[in-house]
Amino acid sequence: MSANSSNLQSKLKRVKGLGSAHHGVQHWWMQRVTAVALIPLSLWFTGSLVTAMLSPNVVKIATWFASPVNAIVMVMLLVAMFMHARLGIQVIVEDYVKCPVKKYGLLLLNTFVCFAFAALSILAVLKLHFLDMGASI
Repeated sequence: MSANSSNLQSKLKRVKGLGSAHHGVQHWWMQRVTAVALIPLSLWFTGSLVTAMLSPNVVKIATWFASPVNAIVMVMLLVAMFMHARLGIQVIVEDYVKCPVKKYGLLLLNTFVCFAFAALSILAVLKLHFLDMGASI
């Protein structure tokens, strides 16, 4: 028996370097990167928007959304949040749903729903930013 006879990978897979560990590492890193990114973004969100929302003055809130810095950071928060949610739900579905049809259906639904909500949220922020409601009030 040769040294390679105990290896269950095909010769093509060994040449390309494909294996189960390559995909999971990227997923794990992306989940950690989004989690770390969410820490300062959530603190910023809590500190600035919630403070502005406590004010009964609508112009103050409109001015907050009209700021380019606030709009960009808000979009960054939304992207990180929905990406992190999609990755987390994907792990749960892959671990606990055994039926392949249900599993792939739920994975597709997860991706679609997270993408749709992220797109709608980002469009809402951009609409609030570009409408410049503070100037019309």
